[in-house]
Amino acid sequence: METAASLPRQSSTFFARIVGVGNGIAGLLDRLQPLFVLALRLYVAKVFFTSGLLKATRWDATLALFVNEYHVPVLSPHVAAVLGTTAELALPVLLLLGIGTRAAALALFVFNIVAVVSYPDLSDAGLKDHLLWGTMILVIAFSGPGKLAVDRWLGLR
Repeated sequence: METAASLPRQSSTFFARIVGVGNGIAGLLDRLQPLFVLALRLYVAKVFFTSGLLKATRWDATLALFVNEYHVPVLSPHVAAVLGTTAELALPVLLLLGIGTRAAALALFVFNIVAVVSYPDLSDAGLKDHLLWGTMILVIAFSGPGKLAVDRWLGLR
């Protein structure tokens, strides 16, 4: 039979076990963090690089899109097409390799905003995609490239 004196000892042991499990989970998450950030970088890089490749391989269609569909503020359609395609090809490579990761992520975030603003007929699903990508990009920008990045190996912050 339990006594009143044994209850505090049992409850403190129970809470100590919970804290121990929590610390173990936190340690596991800390060890997996570099892989998580790498996976984020890979996913975002794939999305934007694939789009850039499509634009580069179908240049006439890309120019037509920038003339007729995308309405990039301030820039001519041709300049916007060149800059947009270049951004979609170069920034994901930097992000993937982890070179200038935070700067590349912030530039890609701005690019993502311009893409949403420039395409007035964006569907709800398309908007959700851009929100997801923007959120992932901001996680990379705030957390940095992780340990699996050229920035880290060069000692850059």
